[in-house]
Amino acid sequence: QVQLVESGGELVQPGGSVRLSCIASASGRSFSAYSVGWFRQAPGTEREFVAAARSRDSGGRIYYADSVKGRFSISKDNAKNTVYLQMNDLKPDDSAIYYCAAGSGIILSQIRSAGSYTYWGQGTQVTVSS
Repeated sequence: QVQLVESGGELVQPGGSVRLSCIASASGRSFSAYSVGWFRQAPGTEREFVAAARSRDSGGRIYYADSVKGRFSISKDNAKNTVYLQMNDLKPDDSAIYYCAAGSGIILSQIRSAGSYTYWGQGTQVTVSS
């Protein structure tokens, strides 16, 4: 069981930066046993993979969508049970509701699939506009 609480979404100008935070409360299993991901969804679109970090117990490898490579970075602070998404050089197409997600037992080939994640945060709005 994992509860996820997101924060940090805001209005930002193109080229700006935003850091999202996701605080996880895990019971029955250590936070290190979960893979975590960030997804986003813009109006009229399907939920899109952004970034993920495989559980520390499974090696901790990090994955990014091609559209955000070099601009976004995901990081974890296991001591604080917190996941971050640092977003730099933001573009209008990055505007979306961003969701934090967690899951266990996710195989490598499915790490980018929203359906692989069991627990989801409420979402936080990021708007990139001048």
